[in-house]
Amino acid sequence: MQKQIRKAVIPVAGMGTRFLPATKALPKEMLTVVDKPVIQYIVEELVASGIEQIILVTGYYKRAIEDHFDRSFELEYRLKEKGKEEALSEIRRLSSLAKFIFVRQPEPLGPGHAVLMAKEVVNHEPFIVVFGDEIVDADPTRTAQMLSIYREYGKSVLSVRQVERQEISKYGVVAGKQISPDLMRVERLVEKPTPEEAPSDYAIFAHYILDPKIFDILEATAAGAGGEIQITDALNTLAKEDELYAYAFSGELYDTGTKLGFLKATVAYALKNNDEEVGTAFREYLKKLDL
Repeated sequence: MQKQIRKAVIPVAGMGTRFLPATKALPKEMLTVVDKPVIQYIVEELVASGIEQIILVTGYYKRAIEDHFDRSFELEYRLKEKGKEEALSEIRRLSSLAKFIFVRQPEPLGPGHAVLMAKEVVNHEPFIVVFGDEIVDADPTRTAQMLSIYREYGKSVLSVRQVERQEISKYGVVAGKQISPDLMRVERLVEKPTPEEAPSDYAIFAHYILDPKIFDILEATAAGAGGEIQITDALNTLAKEDELYAYAFSGELYDTGTKLGFLKATVAYALKNNDEEVGTAFREYLKKLDL
């Protein structure tokens, strides 16, 4: 019998150097797309898909993320005093979205090491890993799509999508046996191949459902590029030892870890906003631009 997936691990210890100087004192995951930080979009997707515990693997200067999902009694008092009930309700909602657990990564030893830091909290359960850069606008959510595949096969699942061949060298790429147009049984993963060397045009994106045996594999995985423990290396081992699937999810993806992706997300979510001051007025503003 498959275990219900209740836990998600979000590594957020990265330095965010692409956004300096903005991220000198502010975690990149706290940069806002319209009126919500990127990390909140990610957490809300997980919660909407049934996840109950959010394990954030943080670094020493990521306290703002912890504060964002904690109660703020002084702020709540001020909002209540001023009669701002809608804002008060939203602020209180944040701390009750899920059970939040924060784990420190003491050294920047790579994404695989960051996931390994959550081993004791995950405690032998299958779990989700989401990195803190990608927002996906999809119905059903990307998480719900991935969970549907997990329920059918009961094995680890990676999220992938087709990318242009000339872009393939930016990504990890999967090779394997095609089961259906949007599902592949993974045989191996290739990190950032040239277009000529790429075994497929399916690139890996930062959303995985993993069997807890990945922790034992990570513990035995030697440091790779940059002296870091790479999760791709561990996934390659997992593909050899067990079934591993790659699912081509649907939805609009915004990579907020890049400046262009962040700008695209800001424009897209501003236009979706139901607030007349934001959505309607911003749309009219864009129409007037001489591009």
